[in-house]
This record gives sequence, structure tokens and C-alpha cells, in this order.
Amino acid sequence: MRLLICCAYSQDEDGGLNLKVCFPTQNNEGIDSTVFNHFGSAPSFVVVNVATKEVTAINNKDLQHSHGACNPLKALSGESIDAIVVGGIGAGALNKLNQLGIAVYKSMAPTITENIALFEKNSLPVLTMQQCCSRHSQAGECAH
Repeated sequence: MRLLICCAYSQDEDGGLNLKVCFPTQNNEGIDSTVFNHFGSAPSFVVVNVATKEVTAINNKDLQHSHGACNPLKALSGESIDAIVVGGIGAGALNKLNQLGIAVYKSMAPTITENIALFEKNSLPVLTMQQCCSRHSQAGECAH
């Protein structure tokens, strides 16, 4: 079952949805960036407005946090977003984001472009607490 949890979006002048979807990335290559494996360990984030395809880059302001202590709002520099698409995420960060009404989806393709297409088709699964990372590998990626 696919479920769109987020509802905090704006509409453009034509009534289209202005959903801002955030993607953790290793390197900012815009919409062609590869989605990083773990939210809190990503050096940067790329935010895409699904309607306009406008792209914004954010440096992770909480990169040096200890495991389990990720502060998503600090990491995103307070940027307003509606959803996140990621390879993995810790339970604490997922819980904090969900409490803010931000849906977190599992990346199902390597690039942002491919995941946007899947997101628009409602083909990305929502991440649940059972799918969260329990620890980090030495490279800072999810280790399940």
C-alpha cells in the first residue's frame, strides 16, 4: 500500500501542487544527483519542487551528530519541505520528521530524476519504523 502522509503543501497560481521533495546526496549534481544511503550522514540535500522542477541545494548543518541524535530541522537549515526520499534513515529522525507532517519515502532508483518520476506515479513506499537503520557502517551509511 502506498500512502501520502504529507499535506503541508502550497498551490501555484494554476492550482497545481508545489510539493517540495528533499533528497539526501553525497554530491550536489542537481536533479541528476545520486540519492545517498542515509539521511543524517548525507553531506548535502537537494530539494526539488515537483511542479516547477526548481532545485535548491542545502548543506547538512547537523552532519557531525552522534548516532541516534540527528536533528532533521538543523540538518535542513530550517528549509520547508513536504517529503523526503532516502535510502535509509534512523528511527529518531523518522519519528521527528513524521511528527512535523513530513512523509519519508524509500528511494527505489539511483538518481533524483528517476525517484521524482516514481514519486509522481505514487510508486515509492513510505518508510516505517520497522525499516529504519539500527546503526551506521564505518562509511557512515546504513547498516541494518
